[in-house]
Amino acid sequence: MCNHYRNNPELISTWREYAGFDVRQPNGEFATDVYPKRAGMIVRKEDGVVRSDVMTWGVPTMVKGATKMLEKRITNVRNLSSNFWKSMLANPAQRCLVPFSTFAEPKIGQGREEWWFSVVDQPLAAFAGIWRQSEYGPVYAFLTCEPNELVAPLHPKAMPVILDPARYDEWLSTDYAGACAMAQPFPSIRMSIVTQA
Repeated sequence: MCNHYRNNPELISTWREYAGFDVRQPNGEFATDVYPKRAGMIVRKEDGVVRSDVMTWGVPTMVKGATKMLEKRITNVRNLSSNFWKSMLANPAQRCLVPFSTFAEPKIGQGREEWWFSVVDQPLAAFAGIWRQSEYGPVYAFLTCEPNELVAPLHPKAMPVILDPARYDEWLSTDYAGACAMAQPFPSIRMSIVTQA
């Protein structure tokens, strides 16, 4: 489960070149080394206009604890038919792109050590995200799916849903069934394992 990624704000302007999106950096401050509950940058459509925004990573929900209900922040969404997520996923206005330059998956059984991955032909790629308003302000999460051939040997549980730039507009506008169909592993041939400092 991806709970750490990086975003290089200097690369945001490159989206104009390969995705056709003239995205500017949002007015608010956001983390470039992003962990749950930190402010991250997202891109969404509002009244047909593509805009950037700053939201907190992790959608709050209540889960049953041993003796009481506990609040949990969900960062990765896998069960797309859950009523909780379906209400967001079915509404194109609540979908977003989550820019990233690299993302991490934990090294199983090795404490805090991580594997890092990037998309080789895109300086700044994007996860398929959803967002909503909460009592803490706007929050977001992104979808996960089966891992591809590169990720699976290292992290067999899941990987984030990465979108091809040609499908950014589709993600921000398609219906519920179309959005669910896009939750597919990104081609492993277009990804690499990278070394992080």
